[in-house]
Amino acid sequence: MNNLLNISTFCHNAVAQLGYDPSQPLMFSSGLFWVLFLLFLPLYALLRNRQTQMMLFVTAFSLLLMYKSSGWYLLLLVATSLFDFFLARRIAASTDTRTRRTLLITSIVLSAGTLVAFKYTNFLLFNLDAIIGRNFQPLDIVLPIGISFYTFRTISYVVDVYKNKLSPTDNYLEYIFFLSYFPCLVAGPIVRAVDFLPQIRQPRRLSSSMVWGGMWLVMLGILKKAVAADYLAQYVNIAFGNPEGYSGVELLMAILGYTMQIYLDFSGYSDMAIGLGRIMGFDLGVNFDSPYRSLNVTEFWRRWHISLSLWLRDYIYIALGGNRRGRTRQYINLMATMLIGGLWHGAAWKFIFWGAGHGAALCGHKALMPWLKRIPDTPVVKFCSWLITFVIVSLLWVFFRADSFEVACEVIGGTFSRFDLAYLPVFAQVRNTWCIVLVLAFALHYLPDGVCADLRRRFIAAPWIVKWVLFVILVQLVLQFSAADVQPFIYAQF
Repeated sequence: MNNLLNISTFCHNAVAQLGYDPSQPLMFSSGLFWVLFLLFLPLYALLRNRQTQMMLFVTAFSLLLMYKSSGWYLLLLVATSLFDFFLARRIAASTDTRTRRTLLITSIVLSAGTLVAFKYTNFLLFNLDAIIGRNFQPLDIVLPIGISFYTFRTISYVVDVYKNKLSPTDNYLEYIFFLSYFPCLVAGPIVRAVDFLPQIRQPRRLSSSMVWGGMWLVMLGILKKAVAADYLAQYVNIAFGNPEGYSGVELLMAILGYTMQIYLDFSGYSDMAIGLGRIMGFDLGVNFDSPYRSLNVTEFWRRWHISLSLWLRDYIYIALGGNRRGRTRQYINLMATMLIGGLWHGAAWKFIFWGAGHGAALCGHKALMPWLKRIPDTPVVKFCSWLITFVIVSLLWVFFRADSFEVACEVIGGTFSRFDLAYLPVFAQVRNTWCIVLVLAFALHYLPDGVCADLRRRFIAAPWIVKWVLFVILVQLVLQFSAADVQPFIYAQF
C-alpha cells in the first residue's frame, strides 16, 4: 500500500512539474529542462529519420516547453502558424500583383499587430496619458515568451515567399515544426525558413563530431550564462539599483560588468540553442562572433546578434531603400532601422534612445568613411578605433540596462563626476572574485579564433572520462557561483 502511495505521489509531483508557473518560466539553465531533454533525446534518436513521427514528437515537445514558459499563450503561436501557412500558399498560388501584395500586408499586419498589442499597448497608453493628462492604470498584459522571435521568423517566411526566394511548404506540420522549434523558441537565433526547412527534409546522419561539438557549445553556453553572467549580475544589479551611492570607479566597473554580462548571457543562450540543434542534427548558424573586438560600430553589428542584424538589414533597411537612393536617404533608412531595432527590444524610451544612439553611430561611421580610408592602418590606429567603438557600445548599454532614462544618466554622470582612481585598489580587494571573473571573461573573449577552434577539437577527440570530468567541474562551478534562483535570460523578455 505504501509503495502505491509513493508511486501516486511521485506521479502527481511529476505532472505538477509540467504545469505552468508564471514565476518560474522554463529556461535552458534550469535543471528541469535538462531532465526533460535527457528523457526526450533517446526517443528523438529513434525517430530522427522518420520525418513525420520526428516532427510530431519534436513539435509536441516544443509546445510543452512553451506551455511551461507562457501557459496557454502558446495558442498565439499556433494561430500565427495557421494564418501564415495558408496566406503564404495563397501568395504563391496567385499571379495577381495586387492580390499578392494584399495578402502580404494582411500577414504582416496580423503578425506585427499581435506583437504590438501584447508588447506596446501599455507603452502607447502611458505616453497618451502623458499628453492628455488622464490617470492611466497599466493593463494586466503578460508578454508571451519568445513572441518577438517567432514573429520575426514568420514575417521573414511570408516575405521570402512573396519575393519568390522560397517556395511555401505544403505540409503544415513542417511549418509549425519550424516556427516552434524549441532550441530557438525563447530567444533566437532568428533562423529563417529558407535555411531551416530544407534541413527537415534531409536525413540526419549524426557524427560524433556534430554531437560532441554540440555538447561543447552547450557546456560553453552554461559556463557563460549560469556561471559568469549570473555572477557578474549580482554586483551590476546592486550598482544600477542605487547609482547615487557609488563612486565613479564603482559605476565604471558596473558598466564594464554589464557590457560583459549581456554578451555572456545572450551568447550563452545562443551557444546552448545552436549546440542543442547540432546534437539533433540541425545547423542554426552562428549568432555571435566576438563582437567586442570590433573596430567600428558597423563591424559590431556584423558580429553582435547576427541573425537579428541580418533580419533588420534584409527586411527593414533594404526594404526602405538601403543605400540606393542617395546618402541622405541612406542615413534616414539607417536611423529608422535602428529605431525599430531599439523599440523591438523593449517598450520604453530608453530602448528607443539606445537604437537611436547606434543609428547615429552607424551614420557617423558611413559619413566619415572617405576620411577614415586615408588613415594608415597601424596598430595605434586600430587600438584607437577599437577603444572608441568599445566606449560607444558600453555607454549605450547603460540605457539598455538602467530601469529608466534618469537612472542611465545618473550612472554615466556619476562615473565621470565622481571618478577617483584611489577607489580602484579598494574595489579590487573587496570584490576580488568578481574582478577575476570579469578579467577572465574579457581575456577569453579576445582569444584568437584558432585557439578556440583547437579547444573544441581537443574536447571532441578527448576520451569520455575527460568529457565527464569537465562536465563535473562545470556543474561544480554552477553550484558555486549561481544565485539561489535560476536567473532568466535577458533576451527572453524581448
